[in-house]
Amino acid sequence: MHNRRHAQTGQRVTLNTHRWWRDAVIYQVYVRSFLDSTGDGVGDLAGVRTGLPYLKKLGVDGIWLSPFYPSPQHDHGYDVADHCDVDPLFGDLAEFDLLMTDARRLGVRVLLDIVPNHCSSEHPWFREALESAPGGTARARFHFADGRGPDGAEPPNNWHAMFGGPAWSRVTEQDGTPGQWYLHMFTPEQPDLNWRNPEVGGHFDHVLRFWLDRGVDGFRIDVAAGLYKHPDLPDSPDPEADARTRDSVNPLAWNQPEVHDVWRRWRSLCEEYTAEDGRERLLVGEVSVPTAREHARYVRHDELHQAFFFDLLSAPWNADSFRKVISEAMQDIAGTGSTVTWVLNNHDQVRTVTRYGELGTESSGLGAARARAAALLMLALPGAAYIYQGEELGLPEVVDLPDDVLTDPIFRRTGSRARIRDGCRVPLPWSGHASPFGFTPGAESAKPWLPQPAYFAEYATDRALADTRSFWHLYRDGLQLRSGLPQLGEGELRWLDTPPGVLGFVRGDGLVCAVNFGAAPTPAPVSGTPLLSSGPCAPGVLPGSTAAWWISDSAHP
Repeated sequence: MHNRRHAQTGQRVTLNTHRWWRDAVIYQVYVRSFLDSTGDGVGDLAGVRTGLPYLKKLGVDGIWLSPFYPSPQHDHGYDVADHCDVDPLFGDLAEFDLLMTDARRLGVRVLLDIVPNHCSSEHPWFREALESAPGGTARARFHFADGRGPDGAEPPNNWHAMFGGPAWSRVTEQDGTPGQWYLHMFTPEQPDLNWRNPEVGGHFDHVLRFWLDRGVDGFRIDVAAGLYKHPDLPDSPDPEADARTRDSVNPLAWNQPEVHDVWRRWRSLCEEYTAEDGRERLLVGEVSVPTAREHARYVRHDELHQAFFFDLLSAPWNADSFRKVISEAMQDIAGTGSTVTWVLNNHDQVRTVTRYGELGTESSGLGAARARAAALLMLALPGAAYIYQGEELGLPEVVDLPDDVLTDPIFRRTGSRARIRDGCRVPLPWSGHASPFGFTPGAESAKPWLPQPAYFAEYATDRALADTRSFWHLYRDGLQLRSGLPQLGEGELRWLDTPPGVLGFVRGDGLVCAVNFGAAPTPAPVSGTPLLSSGPCAPGVLPGSTAAWWISDSAHP
């Protein structure tokens, strides 16, 4: 149990800790790029354990670990060969248990990344399917189908994979002849599972229980709007939409109504564990759907606890766009009884420092200033927030990686650098003035799995902690205030009347947040000195590309 002061009455109210997720701040750990303990250039679970005190000091409530399961690593672990073990690249189950022990001691909750839409082509189930005859039970766990045209030489439908190319690959049967085709909405090494087969659902019940029994606090669910495909697998009127947008657009492959039954089943399973000890396990989904209203269907009271609201991440840098997506989220998602799950960065997106910049302005710091302002805005919003590793250091996207080091399957399948994800996955800089910047132990010549640019020295963690003006201190200060002020976290938001280009709102009893999206300074909505600001902010003035928080008794919508 813990206490917070009620925003209206000032009295202390007791909240049960099993509701922790409603306003939690979770730090996404991309394991292979966080911290390497062995010197092989790849981050691992022991490295995560070493970094836990750093994350505790930052002030986050928990961590989300990217997949560390056995995998051939065709898509950096999102091609899972065994859902109930640890890849030797990252450690073993004993190391995972040590990580859980340390996290529990520090009060840091742990979420695992679960991947139910597809598995690895090296998963025992898929190997068995390849060795089985068409029509058998082994193939029924996947989407196998006969081809169209003469001799079945054309794919069963016209769908394209999100990572480029057809969504179907043809197998060679045991007698050496060309055979059936199987569906893969990402890469051929990631065959989609057939959730209309009850054996698949039973398998994932076992997977969830395996990790819940080891003490995890919940799961981030990959491709949570996926799983079910249209039962007839018909042609799409826009077959290349997913590849063109790098998003779950094909209405025949995503967001099928049956998927909600899975989340009800998983919610019920998690609540079994909650009933035993009062500690609520969290299900947070990667849900990409066209509208906030459809998004809200995934977080109804008996489905997922939360789902990432990506509209804030994708909003262009202007006050009207941000106000629109925040208002829609508060209306449609918070109206379900859930809370909105805000995110500005993740392992699939260009980092905000680069995304918010403009051509020709890199040296001006415009992108960094906007990223700092966006961070304060996000941390002031009602609900939960997720921070992607390196976001708290102000890391920019690494945009000039040579072709020969790129590992993203999007690049391998298309030959195009458009929307590749390696640039936000470069290993973190921890210390020193040259690569590997403390990421991997041993000689300075040790090579991280992706090369770190020389300028990463400016962003190293040791420098960030020593500089009170750094991104790190902005995040740490924001998180401390968020955890200590009753106005922040879960609750309502009231918009302020503000000049064009400025966004302002009130939380609880007089916590005001305002963001100046423009370049020129404007009068601040509160006359006094800010409680916290993303940049220099004199009393009564809100500079361009700056956000600030104030406490005011006179703030009115």
